[in-house]
Amino acid sequence: MLASLFLIGAFVTTPQMSVQAASQSIVEESAGGMTQAVNRMIGGIASYARWPDGSPAANRLMCVVGTPRLAPRMAPETPGQGSISVRLTSAARVTADCDILFLGRMPVADRRQLIAWVRGRPVLTITDDDAACIYGAMFCLNSHATSLSFSVNLDAIGRGPLRVDPRVLRIGSGQGGA
Repeated sequence: MLASLFLIGAFVTTPQMSVQAASQSIVEESAGGMTQAVNRMIGGIASYARWPDGSPAANRLMCVVGTPRLAPRMAPETPGQGSISVRLTSAARVTADCDILFLGRMPVADRRQLIAWVRGRPVLTITDDDAACIYGAMFCLNSHATSLSFSVNLDAIGRGPLRVDPRVLRIGSGQGGA
């Protein structure tokens, strides 16, 4: 079973962005443990987001572009009611009905194009191929030997109409999450 664990990470500031990191889950050692941890984390992150119409993450569409590094089978688990549907697509075929954009391994040019496309749109961006969060995704997953962590790119969040609950930001800044 996955155990939630909030181990506070470092607050990092660069000239171009502000990133907060927080460790989130211990990964079960069984087969599929990392995939399960990634899917729970994505669902958890999405549950902290609110779209401009005020609605939560329930019943959203996640478009997966590229090849995920940490989870070969994407099926986010949302806490409570609702679900996140998954569509595998290419960078050229991403459409406006994508509420969440998951960026796996892909050419840098495609990643830049997609990040530019989502600016100003109510699209939650998550990646597992940029642990330092330097390419512009809002949330960046990173695996460790027995845990999974994420970084928060405050600049990317601040550029769009999507709102993220301050509790997830406080987890990263070391102020606690409750």
